[in-house]
Amino acid sequence: MNIGFIGLGIMGSRMAANLQKAGHTLVVYNRTAQKAEALVAKGATLASTPEEVGKQCRVIFTMLATPEAVEEAALGQHGFLKEMPGNSLWIDSSTVNPSFSVRMAKAAQKMGHRFLDAPVSGSLKPAETGQLVFLVGGAAQDLQEVRPLLDAMGKDVLHIGDHGQGSSMKIVNNMLFGQIMGAFAEALKLGTSLGITEETLCQTLLNGPGGAPFLKLKQEKLLTRDFSPEFPLEWLHKDLHLAGVTAYEQGIALPTLHTVKEVFAMAKQAGLGEQDFSAVYDFINPTK
Repeated sequence: MNIGFIGLGIMGSRMAANLQKAGHTLVVYNRTAQKAEALVAKGATLASTPEEVGKQCRVIFTMLATPEAVEEAALGQHGFLKEMPGNSLWIDSSTVNPSFSVRMAKAAQKMGHRFLDAPVSGSLKPAETGQLVFLVGGAAQDLQEVRPLLDAMGKDVLHIGDHGQGSSMKIVNNMLFGQIMGAFAEALKLGTSLGITEETLCQTLLNGPGGAPFLKLKQEKLLTRDFSPEFPLEWLHKDLHLAGVTAYEQGIALPTLHTVKEVFAMAKQAGLGEQDFSAVYDFINPTK
């Protein structure tokens, strides 16, 4: 059976490669076709449109940057949903807002297909080594059907609940990442202004009760100021925006979220969008 994979960026290319390593035959599409070359060299079929992927696959993964990109790939002029055989299964691993996932689930169901929102926790290295955690919303039986595929790409699969709940958990998760990273960057700025070295601050704070585990993974980037992207800052800013949209839809106030979102927006405007999201530290506490 052909497995479709649409979106071959930092995450998608590595996820698709792990499916290929597990012995699955892929039909792939990416707006920039060159990003598919490594997969094609190992036997994947490159489609010229998402529509072509739909014609050849009963299971399709999407891993795209924004809700707009997901909707265009699925429902646009050359979208795949209208071409898939009846009762096919679409798994969206993109980070999108929960209400969007619910809307896509309804669109798929209306066209006779099934849908799972299955975003992932993890960045470049976990994607490369098959250590992602899938956060899944949708029917348990649909998840069971594709669990072997998810297991080929990740170390754990968590069924959070109905449609939209996987995306809900991912938005909450990334909101917290952004807030923690912003707070840590400010703590380092204050500490260095008081004459404490970055090395001492990291060693003390990250081994104390306030040291979030993911910050330890970012320590080398902070100390060397090598912000090569594992998870680009511009995409975390997008996720913070989607968290704000979701808060508005829920009628709740999240003032800390909105403050941090604007800090990331300013860092993006300062030219740091394509660097790792830990580069917010370079914006808050630039080298002199």
